[in-house]
Amino acid sequence: MTDTAFHTLPDGRTIAFRLCPGTGPTIVFLPGYMSDMAGGKASAVFDWAREQGRACLLLDYSGCGQSPGDFADGSLTRWRDEVLALIAAHAPGRVVLAGSSMGGWLMLLVALATPAQVAALVGIAAAPDFTAWGYSAQQQADLAAGRTILEPNPYGPEPTPTHARFWADGQANRLLEGAIPFDGPVRLLHGEEDADVPPAIAHRLMAALRSGDVQLTLVKGGDHRLSRAGDVALLLRTLASLLD
Repeated sequence: MTDTAFHTLPDGRTIAFRLCPGTGPTIVFLPGYMSDMAGGKASAVFDWAREQGRACLLLDYSGCGQSPGDFADGSLTRWRDEVLALIAAHAPGRVVLAGSSMGGWLMLLVALATPAQVAALVGIAAAPDFTAWGYSAQQQADLAAGRTILEPNPYGPEPTPTHARFWADGQANRLLEGAIPFDGPVRLLHGEEDADVPPAIAHRLMAALRSGDVQLTLVKGGDHRLSRAGDVALLLRTLASLLD
C-alpha cells in the first residue's frame, strides 16, 4: 500500500499516512513544523525505500497536510501520540525514526516513549527545545500570556504562527537540560549555515544523548532545509548504513 490511507484514533482524529511494505526495520519519517509527508525529503526517503524493498511509513500530523483538524490545536504531545498510534498499528516491529527540524524533537519524544522498539535515530537539522531558544523574551512573554505570535515565513507567503498551546507544551517537553536516555545509534545531519537551528543545538543534543554511538555530520554550505541533491543523498546513505 503506497497510496494515501487514513487511520482513525479512538477520539475520532483521522491521520493521513502512506505505508510502503518491505523488510524492516521500518523507516518512519517525521516532518517539521507546518510541513507534511509531501515534502521533498519525505518523498525522497519513501521512493528510495520502495526501490530498495524497505518498509517505510510517512504521516501527516493532525491539522497538517491531508490530516483534518485545526493546526492551532497541535502540540508536541498530541502529535507524538499520533505517531505512536500509527507505529503501533502499521509498523509494530523495529523502527528507525528520521526527524526533520521539529520532527527531530518529536523523534526523541517517540523514542523515549517506546525505547525497545526504536533501532536508531536520524536527525535532520533537529530542533529540540526550540520553544526555549527559538523565540525572543518578548515573544515568550506574549506566548505565556496566551497570545499567538506571527513570524515571516521564508518558505511561503503566509506568516508562520506559533500558538500558546504549542509553546506551553513544548516548554513542558524540553530535553536538553538533562541526559536523554536513549542508547541506540544516532546520526545527526546539520547544515553549517542553518539560520533557523544553530549548529550549537546539534552539539548540545549530541552531548545530552546517553548513547555512546552518536555521530554529527556538519554539511558545508548546508542551510536549514538540507534539501539539495547532495544533502538528500547523504540522508539516504545514512539511513542505508543504519538499516544494514
